[in-house]
Amino acid sequence: MRRFVSGFLAVIMLFGCGEGKKSKAPAPVSRDFPLVEVPVMITEPGERIEWLAAHMWDKFTDSGMLYKCDSLTVNGVLLKDIEPQMGVFTTLLQELPLASGQSVVEAFYNKLEAFQLAFPESNMLPQLTALTTQYLYDPNSPVRSEDLYLPFVKKLAESPLIDPDFRARYAWDARNCSLNQTGTVATDFPFIDTAGKRRTLHSIKAEKLLLIFGNPDCQACKEIVETLESVPQLQSLIVSGALKVVDIYIDEDIDLWKSKSASYPKNWINGYDPTFDIRGDKLYNVRAVPSVYLLDADKRVILKDCPTEKIFPAILD
Repeated sequence: MRRFVSGFLAVIMLFGCGEGKKSKAPAPVSRDFPLVEVPVMITEPGERIEWLAAHMWDKFTDSGMLYKCDSLTVNGVLLKDIEPQMGVFTTLLQELPLASGQSVVEAFYNKLEAFQLAFPESNMLPQLTALTTQYLYDPNSPVRSEDLYLPFVKKLAESPLIDPDFRARYAWDARNCSLNQTGTVATDFPFIDTAGKRRTLHSIKAEKLLLIFGNPDCQACKEIVETLESVPQLQSLIVSGALKVVDIYIDEDIDLWKSKSASYPKNWINGYDPTFDIRGDKLYNVRAVPSVYLLDADKRVILKDCPTEKIFPAILD
């Protein structure tokens, strides 16, 4: 299991429900999540996905009226009915070009904040912030994406609606999400390999490089080994040298790593970080292990800390 620390629900404590300015209209009790329909004139699949991602929250965040809000309800819609919509939203985001997805996420945050400003007594911003963080930034989320979470958390770090202490926390998260973004050159770092030789990430030449921050006792890490060894196409790429697998241990118990280093596949490059800079979030944002990156021949990030089931098809692409 990936180890992680998640504090996203704490922000809910910053907001109340039922205090503040008077609502603009009487508050109806509840409603279904208000769906939107893609205009019929938009027929191209990619354009339909982008339109839906950009507009699916429009009716829900319409500030013309405030509906009921409590611990189970946001603007008249039960939380249990909102969460599947967040699942749809974040899945749609994965289908968009990164720049488009980031623009949609930023616009989504702006809608939440505008509603919260219109109705300070609502719980719109804290509850939707919690859900967004759960889906896009929780280390165990199957749709997590630091690249997509970045514009959202940057807005949180700057928002006057957020307590200053929490803004500082969000600023730290934004700083970490900005490390090694998709499309940028991955940060180089030194490591010591199993032969005791000092090497660097950028010195390793391959058409594609699979970078794994792992741990010999991590079950999910062992599953990556099993997959790479069980898929003939992947194994063929490793044997030919077209794909290099670099597994880096970032924790402090070097003796433990040395005692188990023989368990790693012989055709991998295995090492540990002697500086502990990676562990300290100075170079990479490793919030859980395994944290997996796919790099191209120029060490540009193709995929960043995404679920491994997305990594393997990208290797073969």
